[in-house]
Amino acid sequence: MKARRHVLQLPAKIGLILVGLSFFSCNVLKRVEPDELLLTDFEVIADSAKVSDETVNSLVAQKPNSKLLGIPLKLHLYNLAKPNPDSSYQAWLYRKEGRYERLEALLSDKQVSRLGESFLVAGLSNWLKKAGEAPVVIDSARTEKTLERLQAYYKTKGYFNNTGTYHFDSTGNQRATVRYSLELGEPYLIDTLTFEIASPEIDSILRLHRKESLVHQGDQFDLERFTRERERLTQLFRNSGIWNFQESSITYDILRDTLPSHDDQLMDVELNIDNPRSRAEGEQDRPYRVHRLDSVNIFAGITPGTPPEELEKLSYEDFTIFYRGTLDYKPKALTDAVFLRKGNVYRDLDRIRTYRQINNLNTFRYPNIQLVETGEDQLVSNIYLSPRPSNSLNLDFDVTHSNIQRIGIGLGASLITRNVFGGAETLSLSGRGTFGLLSDESLPEDFFTEITADINLTFPRIWGLPFVNDQKIIPNYMLPQTRVSLGTSFQKNIGLDKQTFNSILSYNWTPNDFSRNILELLNVQFVRNLNPDRYYNVYQSSYEQLDEQADPFQDDPALQEFFQPTDNPDDPLRLIIPEGTTGFTEAVLTGGLVPGDSDTFTQVFRIEERRQRLTENDLIFATNYTFVENNKENINDNNFHQFRWRLESAGNLLSLASRVIPFIENERGQGLVFGVPYSQYVKTELEYIKHWQLPGSNVLAFRSFVGIAVPYGNADNIPFVRSYFAGGANDNRAWFPYSLGPGSTRNINDFNEANFKLAFNLEHRFPLFGDLRGALFADVGNIWNVWDRETDPDAIFQGFRSLEDIALGTGFGLRYDFSFFVFRADLGFKTYNPAEIPGERWFRDYNFANSVLQIGINYPF
Repeated sequence: MKARRHVLQLPAKIGLILVGLSFFSCNVLKRVEPDELLLTDFEVIADSAKVSDETVNSLVAQKPNSKLLGIPLKLHLYNLAKPNPDSSYQAWLYRKEGRYERLEALLSDKQVSRLGESFLVAGLSNWLKKAGEAPVVIDSARTEKTLERLQAYYKTKGYFNNTGTYHFDSTGNQRATVRYSLELGEPYLIDTLTFEIASPEIDSILRLHRKESLVHQGDQFDLERFTRERERLTQLFRNSGIWNFQESSITYDILRDTLPSHDDQLMDVELNIDNPRSRAEGEQDRPYRVHRLDSVNIFAGITPGTPPEELEKLSYEDFTIFYRGTLDYKPKALTDAVFLRKGNVYRDLDRIRTYRQINNLNTFRYPNIQLVETGEDQLVSNIYLSPRPSNSLNLDFDVTHSNIQRIGIGLGASLITRNVFGGAETLSLSGRGTFGLLSDESLPEDFFTEITADINLTFPRIWGLPFVNDQKIIPNYMLPQTRVSLGTSFQKNIGLDKQTFNSILSYNWTPNDFSRNILELLNVQFVRNLNPDRYYNVYQSSYEQLDEQADPFQDDPALQEFFQPTDNPDDPLRLIIPEGTTGFTEAVLTGGLVPGDSDTFTQVFRIEERRQRLTENDLIFATNYTFVENNKENINDNNFHQFRWRLESAGNLLSLASRVIPFIENERGQGLVFGVPYSQYVKTELEYIKHWQLPGSNVLAFRSFVGIAVPYGNADNIPFVRSYFAGGANDNRAWFPYSLGPGSTRNINDFNEANFKLAFNLEHRFPLFGDLRGALFADVGNIWNVWDRETDPDAIFQGFRSLEDIALGTGFGLRYDFSFFVFRADLGFKTYNPAEIPGERWFRDYNFANSVLQIGINYPF
């Protein structure tokens, strides 16, 4: 009946929407003069085919007002503003005799004038104009300009004889579209390609790399390709010893016959590379020559202009290191960061890599690299390194409030020490404490604390792996780093109170600008639950399920000590935590209270299994590798993809050790280390993100994620900290975190998690006003259990038929760009809910009452 009622309400809602749309459509001409036409659309036709290329459409000088869901919302905002609020105010002020005098007597002459500048009088109209868009009225001059742009563009593509026209098509009262029609004709082709090279050495380099050219005989003329060829040649020459090569030295001579009467669409192209012009008047131009590095000098802590005779110097390999007083750095640490080598042909690539690696040391500021020509073919490279402060201290303070914290105060400090051992190592010590009051007054204590401390040591090289120290495997230009980290945290709040110890030995390197590798050779984490007896105080869902199973046994005299009276007449007795919950569980599972094949036994067994899992201490001894590829070129690039693959294995080293030295085992046969069963599993994840730039600053973003963690050997489940959950601001936004799944189950636990996850997201992002953007999104996915000790069939992935349990959430959101971060608010609606019974899963909770508001920082993917 509920679903039927929603369906009956749809026509009424649609009717209201149509009425609103008709109102808006009548209002768009409010600021259009009677002799003007509102531009509603445009199209470019080339050789009778519509052009959808964004590059071509961007040449159009006049485009219609932007629309949201087909409605020119910004135009309506502009129309709401008063055209001349100052004049309207003055007219109102003097329309009634004596009005000005009365206001002046009540306020003052100055205040009466400022009233006309107030937000309600003028400010609101000014804001509406700024946030909105003035009606786009067809301008013939701009239309002519667009046609000229289009014809010029197609000439750059070889259509030198193209012709074009435009005309207006009426689409209703004072509305029209503009159609640009072009006849391109036949494109011009490159008939011959010749070369005129002034420098013999440039000519030799060019001949060696002729096959890499982007311009070939028989190609259609394309000015963009010629431009890219000039850029390629400039880069080629600068990486082949021509350190001072200028792109302006490259020109093209093009001979063509553009008379329409000629059918010969061929052209002759000559590539010219001139010598650099001499700066001195009367001096003859010198040809470009290949230069080699005569010497490479490193000035550690020295500014340019300091006379070398005032400095100490040290020769190390092929470098000369200058310093004042005492050299604070190991010579190898400095020379490994420099890729300019004595005797080598100069390459711009080596200079760029030197900049990057010196920055990677985190010990020096941006370096100053000077090249000095000492002969016709010799260079001296002087590299000036300005050190950062040896020590820096950062302090932070914040006040927080949340649904579980009335107030929290955070204090943090971090100390960074650079060049610890003289090899540009960085040591970081950090600590943080958060203290405050809890919101849950039912707890015996309302004070919480969270204290963390970390030590991080970073080496700007691969350390501890002799077999990869060879530069042929991970050379220094890949920015290698080694990180050793130790940390601990102590948490006392509404949970079980945890103490965590972690240790990490990791390596990362960057083969190129678009990919990164991270290897955590050792990732050890020990999680200790300090108050496991508080489990049922924290996980209320589990407690409610156990208490429900105990209700039929409230009158059993042997179990009376497990219950306590309540003020609720519908539930007069409840299990005591923890004595009653523990006693009842033992009576069912080991005391023979119910048969082993009964539903009560099964349900209590599942509840106890989860309690043991979430309250037992975890020891994770893992190794993982992550590969990330991202071809995004800059912050404004909205046509890119990102791929991430991660593989993690835990417990194998301890498993091998147990074969040499047998470990003590618990009652379940699990090997114990320091009294804790160690985790053993393999886990892998694949994530792919793709963004498409659409017309009008619109962006289509897609994300896919697949992850699975399989326990084996010493474990039959995945630790909670390594499991998957669904829902939340960066996942399926129609559900809160941990509230979706697993499978078709419905809120069976306070924190639902599993070891297999599928997630797919699609989001259309579009501009609204200024820095405010909107989004429409669809989120698909769920979590399941697979190959672990879960026994609930609704939570287990059982092949393709389980895909019907994938949830769908749709909604809309707003994003405001503060430049340094994006504030995001998304409203998600449960479109397809697998927790409902089949046949009632679609749109059952699709309403504002059951929607979920998610707040986040930056884009979800």
